[in-house]
Amino acid sequence: MKFVFGTVVFLMSVLTFAQEASELSIPPNGDEERAEVSQWVGPVRISIEYHSPRVHHPPTNDRTGHIWGELVHYGFFDEGFGPTKAAPWRAGANESTSITLSHDVKVEGKDLKAGTYALFLDIEKSGPWYWVFSNHLGWGSFQYDQKDDALRVPVTPQDAPFTEFLTYGFDERHPDSAVAFLQWEKRRIPFKIEVANVNELYVAKMRQDLQSWAGFQYQDWQTAAQFCADNKINLEEALTWADKAISAPFRGATVGHEDFSTLGTKAAVLEAMGREADADAVVQKALHLPGTDAFSVYVYAMGLLRSGKNSKALEIFIINQQQHPEEKFWTHLGLARGYAAVGDKKNAIVHWENVLRNVPANMSNRTAAFEEVLKKLKESS
Repeated sequence: MKFVFGTVVFLMSVLTFAQEASELSIPPNGDEERAEVSQWVGPVRISIEYHSPRVHHPPTNDRTGHIWGELVHYGFFDEGFGPTKAAPWRAGANESTSITLSHDVKVEGKDLKAGTYALFLDIEKSGPWYWVFSNHLGWGSFQYDQKDDALRVPVTPQDAPFTEFLTYGFDERHPDSAVAFLQWEKRRIPFKIEVANVNELYVAKMRQDLQSWAGFQYQDWQTAAQFCADNKINLEEALTWADKAISAPFRGATVGHEDFSTLGTKAAVLEAMGREADADAVVQKALHLPGTDAFSVYVYAMGLLRSGKNSKALEIFIINQQQHPEEKFWTHLGLARGYAAVGDKKNAIVHWENVLRNVPANMSNRTAAFEEVLKKLKESS
């Protein structure tokens, strides 16, 4: 019987090892399925790959209350396997949990280079827990060595709703940051990832794109220049891009387009550079171009309103009506908004009344909102 028992243990060990070393596609050890989650922060891609254990394993065995500090050990622990005698938790099951960053980022305010790292977690009885980013992927944490640490950051574990399967995710997503988290049983362990130079990365990608097929479209040069103007970044090059949109993006291959829109973008770049007189001259040229339509001028002036340039916006709205006396909706809508913005309620009311008399059929769903604005103006006059 001793021989039989020893044989069974040996065979189980061999099968477990064979599964871990196998190059065949077979179910993962313990049915702890492989998972992956990705999140973009601007042009930066962040991916986490892991194996996901569950609280009830097997289904009849409820391990609630026995995960943290028991199944997942405190501190650095000698697993009795592999070269390390002080291993953190692999932050998942089976193989090493890994995180891949397409660009340099900040994790909890500390710099971390682009690349793929093993992701470990050091949990403690008291005080902060620590996320550990290791340059050595290894297998699990059995080959962990502190000298391979790229970064350690302290975080505070949080209480969370019960989660059966260990799960990674991202929330608190913003244009330049996101919070990654591990959630399992009744704990959530977050770490914030920030992209400090997200707009610079966008500009670098645009610069690259404009040297390929995108560069054959004048609209793409305009879009890139407008992005820089809006974000007050890379303005000298943006002015070149704006000129290319107007004149010749790719000589002999495609032509630019001088219209109110492209000239408006050039004016926006000049404005961002502090060259207001030059910007005004470009706008005046755009306003008097043949084919300039009332709606385009309205959109441009509304942009001025949104940036707080109320007087300049009103000036453009007035010119728009002078240039397009036959247009009865967009010109009056602009003047209504412009006069209201500078505090001239009397003229704003006159133009709102004209707006309501000339609402086009495709804008009829906005009539009630326009009426409400007019009502409030009259009540406050």
